[in-house]
Amino acid sequence: MQGNIRGPMHGVPIAVKDQMWTKGIRTTGGSRILADFVPDEDATVIAKLKDAGAVLLGKTNLSEFAITPFSHRFSLPRNPWDLDLSAGGSSSGSGAATAAFLCATSLGEDTGGSIRRPAAWCGLVGMRPTWGLVSRYGLMKGIWSMDTVGPISRSVADAAITLGAIAGHDHKDPYSWNKPVPDYLGALDGDISGVRIGVVSELLHDEVVEPETRDVVQRAIAVLGELGALVEEVSIPLTAHANTVSSILLAAEPAQNQREWVLDRLEDYGHDNRIGLLVGSLMPGVAYLKAQKLRSMLRQQVHETLENYDVLVSPTAGRPAVARQDDPVITSKEMAGRMPYMRTNTFNLSSTPAVSVPCGFNSGSLPIGLQVAGRPGGDATVLKVAHAYEQATSWHTMRPPHA
Repeated sequence: MQGNIRGPMHGVPIAVKDQMWTKGIRTTGGSRILADFVPDEDATVIAKLKDAGAVLLGKTNLSEFAITPFSHRFSLPRNPWDLDLSAGGSSSGSGAATAAFLCATSLGEDTGGSIRRPAAWCGLVGMRPTWGLVSRYGLMKGIWSMDTVGPISRSVADAAITLGAIAGHDHKDPYSWNKPVPDYLGALDGDISGVRIGVVSELLHDEVVEPETRDVVQRAIAVLGELGALVEEVSIPLTAHANTVSSILLAAEPAQNQREWVLDRLEDYGHDNRIGLLVGSLMPGVAYLKAQKLRSMLRQQVHETLENYDVLVSPTAGRPAVARQDDPVITSKEMAGRMPYMRTNTFNLSSTPAVSVPCGFNSGSLPIGLQVAGRPGGDATVLKVAHAYEQATSWHTMRPPHA
């Protein structure tokens, strides 16, 4: 009112995943090991939000160290669409808080789908930016070559504003891109005529995708065609191995990052992480090497496909939210791979941007997400397509019963 505008997010109340350092404020990473850790500086994304004028309301819960969808060490978040269901992980608290209108927008972190999964299950927009677009200085790490900070918001426009505030080069993060930040909000013009869209057949026509989810997503894809986009199915064969490759990396690298704690404080971890970190500690080097080779091959397939298409689309998850279950005991090989229905890992492994946008509900009134992915650096195009779809439908206006 006084005309002293601090920035594009002046006065906007936000919440951030408790994986990011906040000066003078406890930052636990969702782990009891760091229950009393108080950083003496802000993560770069927190400093950028403050510079943009945002008001930090508080920190949001997450699964332990953001390297498991389970093992919530400080109680278990609830999904505002159904309090008995999961809000997704690992950015579960950010998804729950944003869907419940406890904040205007929030930050999550995405290594294998940890922004897009809560977004899909909580009826929100969740954006995993291009790797390197957003600084990770002051972020507790999982896999250094896949960790990415991004927004969880109630609209694509809100996500674009939030991303614009946190993106940009940071000398404290040598892997951040030294390029100008585009006007993401300005790119949302609603016009996707002639945009080439590839529907990834392996991510859509898979037995882990429930028929209801497939039908909802196919109807959403049809809307994109009605808006003038050129839509056709495309095959990326190695996407079938994306979840396996990601699980190997997510076991091995955190086990190395937290080697001293694994040796000295194993009992302080939740069950799911304890098993995962032990597996990662004992994993043969040849298995890790094979996973990295497969990752390189998959990344090449994705990038080659994107030479012919502007964006790729698929379900975000093969099913809506599952029941709340904290740290279930692993009793079989099948339980060790408990989320085969997630469709997100391909784009983490290929370092490409991807957004989940609400695209409908199942017969149980649970939200379903459409995933839109693009070329590295093509974040504006990804948001543009997601926004055009969003504005042609009313799903983003639906409010959960427990908000």
